[in-house]
Amino acid sequence: MNKAITDGLVLMPPAFELGLDVWSSGDGTPGSSTYAGAVNAALVSGDQDFASCLEMVKIAPTQKLRSMGQTPILPGCYLRITARVKAVSGNLPAVRIAGYAARGNGSHVDGLVETGPAVQLSAYGRVETISAIVGTGSRGGVDMPWGTTPIYGHFGLDLTGPNGGIVRIDDIQIEDITAAFLRDMMDWVDVRDYGAKGDGVSNDAAAFLAADAAAGGRSILVPAGDYRINSSISIAAPIRFEGRLVMLTAARLSLLSSFDFPTYAEAFGDELLGFKKALQALFSYTDHNTLDLKGRRVEVSEPIDVKALAPDLTSFSNRRVLRNGQFNVVGGPAWADTVVSSTATYAVAQPTTLSNVANVANIPVGAHVTGAGVGREVYVRAVNVGAGTVTLSQPLYGGSGTRTLSFRRYKYVLDFAGLDKLDRFNIDDVEFLCNGMASCILLSPGGEAFHLRDSYVVRPKDRGITSIGRGCQDILIDRCQFLSDEMLTPAQNRKSVALNVNANDAKIRDSRFVRFGTTMILNGSGHLIVGNHWFQGDEETAGLRTAGLVFTQTNVQSAVTGNYIDNSVIEWTNEYAPSPDFGTEYSFGGLTVSGNTFVCINVAPWFTWFSVKPYGAGHFIHGLTVGDNVFKALNGTVDRIEKVDTTFAALNNERMRNIRFEGNIFNGVTQFVTNPVMLQVDQASAQTVWTVNPAAYLPFGGWARNVESLVAEGPITNAAGARLTEMPYVNVEQGAARNQVTVHWAQAAKGRLQMKIRMDNPN
Repeated sequence: MNKAITDGLVLMPPAFELGLDVWSSGDGTPGSSTYAGAVNAALVSGDQDFASCLEMVKIAPTQKLRSMGQTPILPGCYLRITARVKAVSGNLPAVRIAGYAARGNGSHVDGLVETGPAVQLSAYGRVETISAIVGTGSRGGVDMPWGTTPIYGHFGLDLTGPNGGIVRIDDIQIEDITAAFLRDMMDWVDVRDYGAKGDGVSNDAAAFLAADAAAGGRSILVPAGDYRINSSISIAAPIRFEGRLVMLTAARLSLLSSFDFPTYAEAFGDELLGFKKALQALFSYTDHNTLDLKGRRVEVSEPIDVKALAPDLTSFSNRRVLRNGQFNVVGGPAWADTVVSSTATYAVAQPTTLSNVANVANIPVGAHVTGAGVGREVYVRAVNVGAGTVTLSQPLYGGSGTRTLSFRRYKYVLDFAGLDKLDRFNIDDVEFLCNGMASCILLSPGGEAFHLRDSYVVRPKDRGITSIGRGCQDILIDRCQFLSDEMLTPAQNRKSVALNVNANDAKIRDSRFVRFGTTMILNGSGHLIVGNHWFQGDEETAGLRTAGLVFTQTNVQSAVTGNYIDNSVIEWTNEYAPSPDFGTEYSFGGLTVSGNTFVCINVAPWFTWFSVKPYGAGHFIHGLTVGDNVFKALNGTVDRIEKVDTTFAALNNERMRNIRFEGNIFNGVTQFVTNPVMLQVDQASAQTVWTVNPAAYLPFGGWARNVESLVAEGPITNAAGARLTEMPYVNVEQGAARNQVTVHWAQAAKGRLQMKIRMDNPN
């Protein structure tokens, strides 16, 4: 690169023989004294070494010679000023190249080096060549690094040392030697050429922005050094880092053409810090909606707290994607749980508030709450220290009163709890290696449409994905694998949870969950659980099995379809009801369980795959389909597939309605269940009352409430064998348990009936 050639810049000062009125004895600024008519300067022609030249007598401590021409100083351009000088007589001075750095308005730029190395003249008649290099960057070999503030310079030389000497000076040469620093074919610019110091102290933000402005389609090179950036900056050009950046936490680095994790890791010389700054940038501008890890691993030694790395961020509602890489948790004290015990007062009238909370300042947002009357997966959503209150993600079922509770804050690889709201955040093709030391993802208290797809959550210490509020609204989990850290722990001793949901419309699809304490705990309604495989077995003989899928709301309006449900229970509760007895709300209903494969192995015979557990009295089922499923027990049999857990209360059989158990296949199940049940009734001796007992077949220990049909198969006859043609009538809910039906004939009869009996009202 040569600006004199490429841009037509005039760099060379005029020859002395053209007149000394453009050569200053001062700084070269307009109005300064010139050598025209000066008593100590004259033109000499015919010098044997120089031909035409300037002869000067040194009469000042520093005898200045400056061109009054304005030599431009351009970013990335390096100039060499050269003078050939010889002593003629008198004292021998020292000679150095010198200049005057000026702004565009002509004012002086203070604080810069404006002289080159001095050369001592040592003999008369000996020609010495004196030179110095000036440029914007602090590069090796640059004598006068001026940065980008000066716009032009007045250049020449200084004579220093004793006065009285006479010297002759050949015409001063100024040439562009940028090519000595940057080869002409290079397609990048160097931030040092625009004033970057790289000393870890100076603020180099302006130099980076100047280099970006000058790049013009080229990339930017950040050479070795520590470059402090004290403000948020955006770089449009592609950029490559050999040195590293030092930035304030709140300052954002937006690399518009190099927005990927490897570049940020190189920029900060640290993978974790680089990822944090890249994630911070992802939430700060709209040029990119995807942060690509490019298949790289991030070693994570502490939780990535999004609020901490972006203190001014409270909510974000644009689609953003984190994709294609791996997080590997490295052990250390940062992963230790924070545990606080406290007494608090709970009132049913304020179902998600704890008041008079002792030690409230030490309770962290996102802490898991446990204690008497607390359902599964209840979390701290907010803390008000001044008011002494804690806001919960869900109500408690234990009634009003004061109780002692435990608050445990798990530590997560990605922690969004500090944000008020996060919408449409997507994680795609990412593997989280939690290594039994960290939980995985903590959602923000508010938001919707969080999406995890084609990803792995491997060995989370406590939790896979945790919701502490409604940031799980419309959550989507697609084609993922969750692998527990409790693989070898007996099922009943496991404590881990793969994911929980507090809001509506979760879609959990085509994913695999291996040996968690509980796979899914879902509140809200409108959920679709489709095509998944979760299994919670162990190596125990006659092992206990725990809930895999838990619904914590009575009316769920949800579907569980096409899943492989292995050694675990679907449990349906109302454990988040502050007043769990049935009142005016909907009771248990709106659930479809269809087309699933249910398997168990090495279990106790009392194991069941489906359990309803009301936490208060008076509840019933009014809308449940369990159809077209396969139930199969291996290495032993189970008694039946369903039960009512009466730990707190039983169901009200009198109000059961719209329950369909049909089309299921049973293998290794001692007693199959169906509703309605089709029974063949054979009466060998003539009786006026036939008692039919369908109890074993009716789900949930239901009553025999309705007879849908009664058809005689073959003739009904009296004791003498004569055919009877009158219609019998039936009485339902007979017997002490109300689970029998009686068929009444006008006279003693015998024969065979086909009866269809229900344990509910059909509508």
